[in-house]
Amino acid sequence: MIEEVTIPQSESPCAQPGGGGPLTYAFDRSEFWRTIPTWRDVDTETFGDFRWQQRNSVTSIQGIQEALGELARPALIADIEAGLLKTPMNVRLTPYIFSRIHWGNVEADPVRRQFLPLGSQFVPDHPHVMDDSLAEDSNKATPHLTHRYPDKALFLPITLCPVYCSFCTRSRVVGGSTAVKSKSTYGAKSNEWDATFEYIRSRPELEDIVISGGDALLLRPSQIRQIGTTLLEIPTVRRIRFATKGLAIMPMKFTSDIEWVEALGEVCQLGRERMKEVALHTHFNTDREITAWTSSAMKALSETGVRVRNQSVLISGVNDGFDCLHYTSKKLSSLLVQPYYVYLHDMVPGCEHLRTTVDRAEYLSRRLQGSIAGFNTPRVVCDAPGGGGKREISSYTLYDREIGVSAWTSPTAKPGEIFYYYDPIHRLPEDGQALWANEAEIKRRLAKFKAEAMAKAEATRH
Repeated sequence: MIEEVTIPQSESPCAQPGGGGPLTYAFDRSEFWRTIPTWRDVDTETFGDFRWQQRNSVTSIQGIQEALGELARPALIADIEAGLLKTPMNVRLTPYIFSRIHWGNVEADPVRRQFLPLGSQFVPDHPHVMDDSLAEDSNKATPHLTHRYPDKALFLPITLCPVYCSFCTRSRVVGGSTAVKSKSTYGAKSNEWDATFEYIRSRPELEDIVISGGDALLLRPSQIRQIGTTLLEIPTVRRIRFATKGLAIMPMKFTSDIEWVEALGEVCQLGRERMKEVALHTHFNTDREITAWTSSAMKALSETGVRVRNQSVLISGVNDGFDCLHYTSKKLSSLLVQPYYVYLHDMVPGCEHLRTTVDRAEYLSRRLQGSIAGFNTPRVVCDAPGGGGKREISSYTLYDREIGVSAWTSPTAKPGEIFYYYDPIHRLPEDGQALWANEAEIKRRLAKFKAEAMAKAEATRH
């Protein structure tokens, strides 16, 4: 049995470095939501109902003001309003994750930074940002399926989420239109998936299917059964993964939506009968998102037999320190959540203030190696812009730290191509920032870099 004790938010290693002694895994079981004025009188049973969480999600400036009451400082509200005019993502937070924000230090809070934009913190987009940084749309095999890797495909049956993350790589399609981005989002429509299933049947090399979106948490139980059963009954499909942030932002879904968990359990049982893996991939970025509610959710999930893995995004001011990544990984491991990936932030618009450098990611990767058992050490990767796929963070072909550009190859997924990732300009050394301010000089420097990268890639092929 996991011991669950209260830990003040200010003591989190994601807020300040931890000590050198043995780690203890504390899970906040306090009624922390009562610090939010509008939920002061909400009891544990009500707060733990997923339907209440969905109905009371905060989705607007007015909703933020109503929830915070006297905590809603006019300057803070104005700053959030300014941020919403610059971001491609809408606001949607469950009461659970809204309550995990430390509103006494909101500007620096790592949970707030992920979900609520402040206009004062934005910096101009890099000249090379892309709406579809991972080239998912250009690799679509059907309207709902992206096929980029030889043996794996990405099934996107929905573009809705229970929360909207400021750093979302699919901000071009997820979460509804904003002041800077027009979108056509869609809910899950089972009658539109036949072409996807037929394509997978026709491609025997496809062994691994990821069901994402949006968020698989918002699929109905009947749709979980439909997708899971259909895919597992295809002889050549060996593994399926449901991708959801639900464990991090609404863990009570797994303890109060019995029908949904039973549907997942039935899919897992079918997987065991067929000797096929059913996994749930979730998304925690800091230990502040892990509470006693998470522990209860994982207990419910472990009984289904589903394997749970975590994928984080490396975000400046959130988890770009060793203490945070290390402790979060260890704490997740203690709940049978396997740390799987830490992604370098994708090059999507409206996120420049959240991105960090390849150099920083490399440093963190080196620190993590050897600090945790190998199977619980997350792989730090760059999802190479333009569709190169996930590359180990130190596997670049060439890296110029002064101008912050790295070159990557993907011999299996995209043979013969070179992909380029650009560090945020404001995090470069002064000389590098000066080069980007000189259009002619940076053009010359980039041309030189790309010629060297092409020559090195060509030499490697032989």
